[in-house]
Amino acid sequence: MDSTVRTGTELLWSALGGDPALVDRVEYGGVSGLLPARLPVMDLARATVAACSLAAVEHAGLPGAVRVDDGAVATAFVSERHLRVDGRAPVNFAPLSRFWRAADGWVRTHANYPHHKAALLAALDAPDSVEAVAAAIGERKAVEVETAVYAAGGLAVALRTPAEWAASEQGREVAARPLLTRERLDGAAPRRRSGPLRVLDLTRVIAGPVATRTLALLGADVLRIDPPGNPELPDQHADAGVGKRTAALDLDRPSDRRTFDGLLDAADVLVTGYRPGALDRFDLERPGLVTARLSAWGDYGPWGGRRGFDSLVQVATGIATVEGSAEEPGALPAQALDHGTGYLLAAAVLRSLTEQRAEGGSRLVRLALAQTGHWLTGTLPRYEPERYLAESEGALGRLRHALSPVSYEGGPSGWTRAPGIAGADAAEWIGG
Repeated sequence: MDSTVRTGTELLWSALGGDPALVDRVEYGGVSGLLPARLPVMDLARATVAACSLAAVEHAGLPGAVRVDDGAVATAFVSERHLRVDGRAPVNFAPLSRFWRAADGWVRTHANYPHHKAALLAALDAPDSVEAVAAAIGERKAVEVETAVYAAGGLAVALRTPAEWAASEQGREVAARPLLTRERLDGAAPRRRSGPLRVLDLTRVIAGPVATRTLALLGADVLRIDPPGNPELPDQHADAGVGKRTAALDLDRPSDRRTFDGLLDAADVLVTGYRPGALDRFDLERPGLVTARLSAWGDYGPWGGRRGFDSLVQVATGIATVEGSAEEPGALPAQALDHGTGYLLAAAVLRSLTEQRAEGGSRLVRLALAQTGHWLTGTLPRYEPERYLAESEGALGRLRHALSPVSYEGGPSGWTRAPGIAGADAAEWIGG
């Protein structure tokens, strides 16, 4: 593996506050060329899994190597696509969750959950059909659709270029902040643990559930709580619910709230994945607790209170135009912001537990899909073919061509002769 692979792991491990010497324990291997994209998606995937594995062996006090297999990593990053339920393929995106052409560009919507679908249709004043939604969006500007749907409680994001995102207020907020934040809130003693680590899981969809299913893999007792009237989508649950137990509680019902408070009082870790502010009224702070908060856009800036998903973050931040174009948007080969942030979230929890064991203190870690997207687009080395192209003038006109990959110190930087007219040279040796 080249140095860029190790560099990604080093950057993440440093952001997590880990001992730099431990990075030497990571071994990379497996099939190459997986998760192909214009952006360095595979580097992101390897690095987040490596950092999570390092945090796990550090927390467990194990001395051995950490092995990162590209095949295992790439497969896990599209786990929801490989899922089969009695032979049936999963439904990953509902019919109204897709790109739509607006009057002046593109919009992407997310309507997998019934309440988000209802909000989308209400905002557009459209019946429940692809044709009707397409017609309603096609009559409006992209940002107008985004504003109206979010105001109604739905999810729609206008396509932006990287430059447009960087110039926006939310884009500037994201760029000015670190990939993740880790805080020690007080001097409280760690929770007394007799038995497995107790993790209370208040997350949905992919990123948070990936983190908590990873903690379950490592031996934690993970209990996921959902509202009775709004359970997780069946296929999402089948993919991300492995290793966990689940329960339904209505926190607005006094008896359920007392049950929940008892669970939280006895928990070691709380992981939340709802939009910032949505859970504030439930008083989730406890001394000695490790709390991990996940959001789409960050808990700051004008979008801090917005809902969001990986596919929408790709559209807003310009990733969709990098992987396609402004005329025909594309997507990453995996929900890489979700999966990558999930492994990073698990790593941050484990590192917090390790530090807490030595130093005490309630701990808070915060991550956002938009921050992971910024790290992917702005920190990791990316393939830019222009760096490896040259132009030359000759008999055939001005040519753009690839540079030779044969390179060594003291060697040629390129060819000394442009191609000429075919067959026009004399059949003789130069200087002969």
